[in-house]
Amino acid sequence: MARSAPTVAYKPKPGEIPTNPGVYRFRDADGRVLYVGKAKNLRARLSNYFAPLHTLHERTRRMVTTAASVEWTVVDSDVDSLQLEYMWIKEFDPPFNVRYRDDKSYPFMAITLGDEAPRVIVTRNRRIPGAKYFGPYPKVWAVHDTIDLMIKVFPIRTCSDSSYKKAMTSGRPCFPGQIGRCGGPCSMKVSIEEHRAIVDDFVAFMSGGDQRFTKELTARMRESSAAMDYEAAALYRDRLQAIDAVLNKSALVLAPDTDADLFGIAEDELAAAVQHFVIRGGRVRGVRATTIEKELDIAGGDLVDQVLQRTYGNAAGADIPRQVLVPAMPEDAADLEEWLRGRRGKTVTIQVAQRGRKADLMRTASLNAQQALMLHKTRRTSDYLARTQALTDLQEALDLAEAPLRIECFDVSHLGGTNVVASMVVFEDGLPRKDQYRSFGVPETTDDTDSIYQVLRRRLAYLDRPEEKEPEQVEPTADGEVVTERRRARFAYRPQLLVVDGGKPQVEAAARALRDAGHEEVALCGIAKRLEEVWLPGEEYPVILPRTSEALYLLQRLRDEAHRFAITHQRKRRRRDIQSVLAEIPGLGDARIKALLRHFGSVSALKQATPDEIAALPGVGPKLAAAIHGHLSGG
Repeated sequence: MARSAPTVAYKPKPGEIPTNPGVYRFRDADGRVLYVGKAKNLRARLSNYFAPLHTLHERTRRMVTTAASVEWTVVDSDVDSLQLEYMWIKEFDPPFNVRYRDDKSYPFMAITLGDEAPRVIVTRNRRIPGAKYFGPYPKVWAVHDTIDLMIKVFPIRTCSDSSYKKAMTSGRPCFPGQIGRCGGPCSMKVSIEEHRAIVDDFVAFMSGGDQRFTKELTARMRESSAAMDYEAAALYRDRLQAIDAVLNKSALVLAPDTDADLFGIAEDELAAAVQHFVIRGGRVRGVRATTIEKELDIAGGDLVDQVLQRTYGNAAGADIPRQVLVPAMPEDAADLEEWLRGRRGKTVTIQVAQRGRKADLMRTASLNAQQALMLHKTRRTSDYLARTQALTDLQEALDLAEAPLRIECFDVSHLGGTNVVASMVVFEDGLPRKDQYRSFGVPETTDDTDSIYQVLRRRLAYLDRPEEKEPEQVEPTADGEVVTERRRARFAYRPQLLVVDGGKPQVEAAARALRDAGHEEVALCGIAKRLEEVWLPGEEYPVILPRTSEALYLLQRLRDEAHRFAITHQRKRRRRDIQSVLAEIPGLGDARIKALLRHFGSVSALKQATPDEIAALPGVGPKLAAAIHGHLSGG
């Protein structure tokens, strides 16, 4: 009898998990929340995590095996689960949920509506009580230019709070008011009530009401001209010119009545970049860039779901537009729309920009996101001084005899002990040498340390026989090319530093491989993911590098690149395995195979499905469903 595939010990018993909508949390042995997720059907979603370990994605398997328990909370509706998921992610900051990081602290234009006489300021502080924000702007000077033009049309207060109080107490205009730079009550030209009305117009214009003000000012200018009040007509003319100048800074990209937020996203296995275009009155009023670090395998609509939750979780209702344009539709788009409608108080629609000017703008945002992702991945590496500093810092921190000009980093990836692969990435002078990357097949094992030992022994063997050729049966590189004889010789280059992905156990296994191979002259360290600790062989405590250290950034890049390369290779092998199993079934083509895997998630889940459940999938009738079930069950 075949032995059942391994899974985790804390797997709930059959029937324990309810079929209601809800939110679930995975915790480690210390009770720390590792991951928070929501589900329309808790039993169906959680069963994906408790499939045999070798069927799980490598990063999902890592989360499941790190956890020691799972718990869930049933809610009344899918919208309630969305709200609870967001609240718990904010509260617990789970390490396996996606991490968001703004690329920079952008300047905003803020109107302090909570003040007696609101003023307009430039700020990076998003927590001013009662303030209304516009932007973000790419540069501080861009905000000042816009304000200079706006106060010509809507003269509101610009002076400091101390100047305002002094003017209102003394009855003398504030200094900015004396030189025509402040239009608040402290200028002694308007009352508090009149000033508040001008502030309301200022906010309305910046919120997208430019067409109304243009028409009103044009009508007043013509009326004044017809009445021969040329002084007033000139004033309205100047204000119209100021409005035109403000509008020309932001080209009309969509219909004038369009209020929308557009999200362009670029992603790879480990990270994503988001470009958020704020469109009001058909014009791009602000752009915000965000970088996302992904621990689990999340992409497409699921990633859009997380982005929208993060963007609007704490947003005021007035900041949520009528329309949200995304590159891929989330599975629970209807629930997200209901959630946004509850926050905004009005209808909100989520759409995929597929054609016309919206699709053109989406391509622009996506291109910006791709460039931002590339910049995120290569930031500081193009700077020779930064790379030199990183290597020098690394030499000092690890007490090396020389700067590590050639560094090799190793990562092991497997699925519950099967399909074990290891990756080796090479950096020279702080830059990746992709032509020298290599992947290794490893005999099946559930012990990462043993895998590290085996791989390093194989790699170090070439240091003793640099002229020998490798076996003819070598695995292709990432671009599909077979390693040539010239590249085999490069494999013998001696590294100054070996880096392993892991903590103390992995480093000790690597040190044992160095000793057994007779190459203890090669320096070694490991970088642990959780706290970014750097471990050295034989040391009781890790080296803690500053978070802003160039050396830490270089080690992180090495670790992430080795992880990416290992996952890419394993995904190709796994895809071949899955496709080969299903391709044997007569009548099952590529399109239906993709639909089955997308619906059931894995071959393992498909094996557990009944013929009726398989037949419920569009395009799969009872006869084909019976053939699939019979083939996978060995019938």
